[in-house]
Amino acid sequence: QVQLVESGGGLVQAGGSLRLSCAASGSTFTINAIGWYRQAPGQQRELVGTITSGGSTNYADFVKGRFTISRDNAKNTVYLQINTLKPEDTAVYYCHAVYNRYREVWGQGTLVTVSS
Repeated sequence: QVQLVESGGGLVQAGGSLRLSCAASGSTFTINAIGWYRQAPGQQRELVGTITSGGSTNYADFVKGRFTISRDNAKNTVYLQINTLKPEDTAVYYCHAVYNRYREVWGQGTLVTVSS
C-alpha cells in the first residue's frame, strides 16, 4: 500500500509562487510514477504533469514553463513548484501515484487560491 499527503496550498496573490509537496509513505519502493492534477471549481480534474520513478517528467501543454515537478528521494516527497500564479490557477491540487504497475492512489488534495 502507498499513501499520499499533499501540503503547501494557501492564498497567494497573482504573480506569486508556491511549492506544493506530496509526501508518500508505505511501500514507496513500488511507486512507478507520481502525477499532479488539479480541479478548479466546477471543472473536471486535469493533469498538470508527472514524474516517473526514473526521474523523467512530462507536463500538460498549458503549463508553459510555469510549473516544475521535482522530487527528494530521501524524503519520499514530490514537489510542484508553481511560478507566476494566475487567478485561473485556483484549484484543489492532488497528487496521484501509480504503484505495483496497476494500482493507484490519490492524496486528499490541497487548495490553492490566487487572488487578483
